[in-house]
Amino acid sequence: MSDTGDTSNISNRTGGGGRQFYLHLVSDATGTTLLGLSRAVLAQFENTEPVQKFWPLIRTKRQLERVIARIEANPGPVIFTFVDNDMRERLQDKCDQLGVPCVAVLDPIIRGLSSYLGVHAKGVPGLQHAMDDAYFRRIAAIDYTMRHDDGKTLKGLKEADIILVGVSRTSKTPTSVFLARRGIKAANIPLVPDVDVPPEKFMLEGPLYIGLTAAPDRLMQLRRTRLKAGDKGTAAHGLSENTYLDHDKIEEEVRKARRLFSKHGWPVIDVTKRSVEETAAEIMALLQNSREKSGKGGPV
Repeated sequence: MSDTGDTSNISNRTGGGGRQFYLHLVSDATGTTLLGLSRAVLAQFENTEPVQKFWPLIRTKRQLERVIARIEANPGPVIFTFVDNDMRERLQDKCDQLGVPCVAVLDPIIRGLSSYLGVHAKGVPGLQHAMDDAYFRRIAAIDYTMRHDDGKTLKGLKEADIILVGVSRTSKTPTSVFLARRGIKAANIPLVPDVDVPPEKFMLEGPLYIGLTAAPDRLMQLRRTRLKAGDKGTAAHGLSENTYLDHDKIEEEVRKARRLFSKHGWPVIDVTKRSVEETAAEIMALLQNSREKSGKGGPV
């Protein structure tokens, strides 16, 4: 079990930045679903300061009682995923006594699918993390993506599902890693002034090429931040600091990149105001459409 955040009694208190409260995330699996859902939901509430308590891998009644004791000590809303009915009821009954919400977040989805499919859910915790074919595809995708990050090697690009192309600081690496964790083999090729990429590497059949771009002002800001943090990427590509941060040269980099994207007819995503998650979501939609059109399969 893990317990994150301050342990002082702050429930329902208003702090300098907004209302503070405890939020308990209780899961019989790894809890990654709960973490993602809580981030999405909390983003909708301004002037709040949740102190998140994370309780993953709760699979025995003894473990559950320890969690309940902590909820009693620091009452607050509970979001949970349990498949064991006895443990669900015990947690819900205790929350009712404490007068705090207790929400089984997957129930509406499971009920809807069960009704549509005419079958009951298995009721086995952690099935999404089983070491099945999908699991090993994700591992293989991560390995492939790390080997083909930032143009480290241009060999084996034909095996990629996605090839991201863009100038420095257009989020190629974090986007590639995000996609890899979903089983998508993503290579990325940086466009660096005076460093030529063999033209044939931009004309492979099979991978979906996607151009990433951003506003020059934003790129300059990101590059300056990276240099201050001691990023060695510029030296590795043979670039001087003056070249890397020159606004006119950055504008020319972006224009040249867009000409390349247009020449090949690639889809282009402007990442200036996008999170990595948003960029990856659009890429996955593009990949799905591409596969459907080519008859290579449907959903990603």
